[in-house]
Amino acid sequence: MRRELLRAVFAAALIVLAVLGGVACSPSQPPRAGTPPAPPPGGAPAAPSAPVLAVKIDNVPEARPPVGIGAANLVYVEPVEGGYSRLLGIFAGQLPPLIGPVRSARETDAELLPQFGHPTLAFSGAAPELIPLIDSAPLTDASDSNQPAAYSRDNARPVPHNLFLDPAKLPPGADWPAQNRPTVGPPPAGGTPTDHYEVHFPSASVEFYWDPPTQRWLVSMDGAPYAAVDTGRLGAPTVVIQRVHERESAIHDVAGNPSPIAETVGSGAVVVLRDGRAFDGTWSRTAPDAGTTYTGPSGEPLPVGTGQVWIVLSP
Repeated sequence: MRRELLRAVFAAALIVLAVLGGVACSPSQPPRAGTPPAPPPGGAPAAPSAPVLAVKIDNVPEARPPVGIGAANLVYVEPVEGGYSRLLGIFAGQLPPLIGPVRSARETDAELLPQFGHPTLAFSGAAPELIPLIDSAPLTDASDSNQPAAYSRDNARPVPHNLFLDPAKLPPGADWPAQNRPTVGPPPAGGTPTDHYEVHFPSASVEFYWDPPTQRWLVSMDGAPYAAVDTGRLGAPTVVIQRVHERESAIHDVAGNPSPIAETVGSGAVVVLRDGRAFDGTWSRTAPDAGTTYTGPSGEPLPVGTGQVWIVLSP
């Protein structure tokens, strides 16, 4: 049944994705593919009772297009081995019918996730050396090995980029601590007018283009528009470029590439993109169970706008 649902959703979006996939992206001209769909309400601020589900989402070209990302409150872009990136979707309230493709967890997640209280983490596989860290972290392991009934594969996609999650079949996470949620508010004064911003990893890139009609930063991956099967072109009112220290872990992939760890406890430079402007500042996180704050040059808060937030952990 889940396989048929996947195929039906894919078929319904085929025309939209064909149009979006054929639009070129350049740094000087935002890509256009008609009017993108309105952002889904899942990116709105979390409700007072907001159980957290974190999902590791594949982001190599073979894994695209994704499903369900438009409903996430936060979307993290993390560096992984080989110079590529992987996504971590944080869902606190609205759950789509399907999310994926789902892939493996990383050491970065063990430090990043405690700020969400005791979330449920959906993933598929992890290096043996990483399992003790996941077991000891304050989260519920909802991997495909622990919750097999919540996962299914779409045979129309290549393995291993074809595993999808039915989030309704997972145990709920704990509520997102209110004090750890991003500060939402109007933009501060100042900022630099900006219509696009790019972050480059050794083997991948993510680009954001300000789209005044929808008041969103439209997302491109590796120079191509990034669209989800169920919601079309992805975009967010706020993008956070969080500069982090990256170090190599003792874990390597099958090709011998070391798995990088993005350190998210500490402080560093940040750029907050919203309302067609870029605001420079500092991010700070004092402990794994503390939230991340963003402040301007004089220590004033850098709030995010209402709606989905993308956070790029940029080396």
